[in-house]
Amino acid sequence: MVKYLLDPANAITAAALGLGVLGIYFGLTERPELGIAAVLWAFLADHVDGLVARRTAGRSQHTREIGRHLDSLADLVCECIFPGLILLVINHYALSSLAIATASIIVGALRLSYYNAFGARDGYFVGVPVTYVVPVLATVFLLSPLLGPGRLGPALNVAFCVLLLLHLSSIRVPVTKGWMYGPVVVFALGASAVLIGRGAS
Repeated sequence: MVKYLLDPANAITAAALGLGVLGIYFGLTERPELGIAAVLWAFLADHVDGLVARRTAGRSQHTREIGRHLDSLADLVCECIFPGLILLVINHYALSSLAIATASIIVGALRLSYYNAFGARDGYFVGVPVTYVVPVLATVFLLSPLLGPGRLGPALNVAFCVLLLLHLSSIRVPVTKGWMYGPVVVFALGASAVLIGRGAS
């Protein structure tokens, strides 16, 4: 099995999964800014592994299949379980946030399974993909000084509820390609730098 991690794209996906675990560790130790920064790098890796996979010659069918499933599992950890944990930590494990986090993880797993079965249609996702969860989470944290004390938790609850509806909607969202990688890189690097600065202070 380990030989499939020698594939460059699969190795990047495995690294993203490791960053997701690191993010969970920071979340459990109540350093959410550092956790989000780590998972933003996983978010970046999630965009890079597909590029690397398409440009790696001679990948076997088994390597591609394992990479596809590994990518979904990494997405489940980084973009569903990790955000749900942060939501719980920030809201002091309130039952309302537990319900929202549970729904987010189930819907996220359903979306990932749906994508594995049907893929993107004509270069578009049906509904907002789970890859948008971590950027939204990071954005709410970045704006938290403007929200005022005690408002970060409720703001996250609202953001997650809106995302749940968007995940299940029929909105067409374009697959990331071409020039769209530029904003992804800039946001991931910039937001993670700010959050690391806050978390380390």
